[in-house]
Amino acid sequence: MTETVNSKPARRHRAGRLPGRQDWSSWPHYQAANAGFRGYWYPVCFSNQVGEKPHAVTLLGERLFVIRDKGKVFGMKDRCPHRGVPLSFGNKQFPGTVSCVYHGWTFDLETGELKAAITDGPQSPICGKVTQPTYDVEERLGMVWVFVGDGERPHPIDEQLPEELVDNPAVVGVRIQSREGNWRFACENGYDEGHAKYLHRTSLWRLFKPMPVWNTTKIVRRGRWIFRVQQEQHWEADFPGLGPWSGTAWYKARPPKTTTNVGNTATHREVNPTIAAQEFPGFASVSMPGVLRIVYPTFIHYEFYVPVDADNHLYVGVLADFRKGFRALPFYAKYLGAVRWLFHGQFSGQDKWMVEVTDAPPEKLYRPDDSLLQWRKLAEDVTEERMDRLRAQGLVGD
Repeated sequence: MTETVNSKPARRHRAGRLPGRQDWSSWPHYQAANAGFRGYWYPVCFSNQVGEKPHAVTLLGERLFVIRDKGKVFGMKDRCPHRGVPLSFGNKQFPGTVSCVYHGWTFDLETGELKAAITDGPQSPICGKVTQPTYDVEERLGMVWVFVGDGERPHPIDEQLPEELVDNPAVVGVRIQSREGNWRFACENGYDEGHAKYLHRTSLWRLFKPMPVWNTTKIVRRGRWIFRVQQEQHWEADFPGLGPWSGTAWYKARPPKTTTNVGNTATHREVNPTIAAQEFPGFASVSMPGVLRIVYPTFIHYEFYVPVDADNHLYVGVLADFRKGFRALPFYAKYLGAVRWLFHGQFSGQDKWMVEVTDAPPEKLYRPDDSLLQWRKLAEDVTEERMDRLRAQGLVGD
């Protein structure tokens, strides 16, 4: 008889070592904001999508519709108080109003007051006893923006937009896309320090551009924005016991010799004077309620993460070129012919994929995630300041 002896020891199952943050209770406002932060303006659709018929949207878990009357856009809760039918199924039977498709309850677009119940005649006693909730609406950058608050007067929308977009002429390319995943995952992905260097190295947008392997950064707050400031950029690294790794290649442009905070890749382009005048301390910044700004030499890219509900959001990508007149004409050909599908498409599609599959908390963070921690702290601090204002106005309890 021959006995076979297996000299290899049996592999023992290892449970792993996964200590980490089990929830976001360190930031209670942020943890509670699964459907978004109230008290802000949010872009919900393109302006040319809104006409004389109601256009339904969901924002921060609230169903509403927007509609245009005499050139102005109005917003109203999308539920008839009579039997709960969506008012967006209705239409305008009289100027300045919207009528429910079911029984003809007719509401004033400006005030929300019930002006008529068509099927109860001109003297219906229900009129004057019902007021439908309305929303403040503005139009900027070719989009319709809606304010969702808790009874407070909305701040001017221009105070929330990136300052350089308010004060300087610019041409913009915009993409709005419905996406799965919580808005916080999208915002944290956008401001995340580490992912672009690795995830996006395979994107066509980065094909001929070197990417750092790793950076050292610090977070700097200026006004309502926090900036990621690059202190060191490392284009090659040797990992102990593993070997070298490089963000460069023979077919890519050469990396810069000095650390830059206008873009995170090699560039030899002259910085646009409007962009240079802003003196941004870092190339990536974020502000409430979830607005990302990425500064490149010749344009600025913005991402607005608009909460639809706890599981879905709108991705609103805005690329702004600060030129005017005939000098701005080539932008449209470049954006529509290449940038829209390369940058707002395939490149951003990699982010879309990651947001869809992110499952946190629990989470185990690492050093570059200081950017996420600082964003959460900003959100927490700013929200607490807002709650203090609402308490002082008697709009929320202690």
